[in-house]
Amino acid sequence: ARTPEQNGVVERRNRTLVETARTMLSAAKFPLFFWAEAIATACFTQNRSLVIPRHEKTPYHIINDKKPLVKFFHIFGSVCYIVRDGENLDKMKEKGDECIFVGYSTQSRAYRVFNKRTRVIMESIHVNFDELPQMASAHNSSDPAPTCQKMASVQIKPHAKNDEVADDEFINIFSTLV
Repeated sequence: ARTPEQNGVVERRNRTLVETARTMLSAAKFPLFFWAEAIATACFTQNRSLVIPRHEKTPYHIINDKKPLVKFFHIFGSVCYIVRDGENLDKMKEKGDECIFVGYSTQSRAYRVFNKRTRVIMESIHVNFDELPQMASAHNSSDPAPTCQKMASVQIKPHAKNDEVADDEFINIFSTLV
């Protein structure tokens, strides 16, 4: 019998994966065609980054008994270029194809990228990432400039000379230590 209520931890983990994948697809403005890639990438990164409180380790660390490397992580949907080595290259032809990063290989240290020219998902370790335009576009906004709100004026009574707050070094940063 299928009773998801009895397996709340796994159901919550699956929900987290789906929400992460949905967010990744939305942020990258990708079609649902990349749904499986987004789920696989979310699972790959979460297994290497989310700490299980009971063990104070990531799932990868528990299974492999070593800390995972995360310095090779890249932004899902970022622009990258795959080097075209095997094809007959001319002096004037581009040396690489523009691609979109969609994940990590499960068999090696390669990256999974969607080649825009051939329209195929491929794996390669010869990938150059260009994440700065991706990050810059996230900060560009078509929203108008924020408007200033007027602050209400409040009159504050001056403190007495022997006020405890005035000489408290933790409250008044200008108090002199004795």
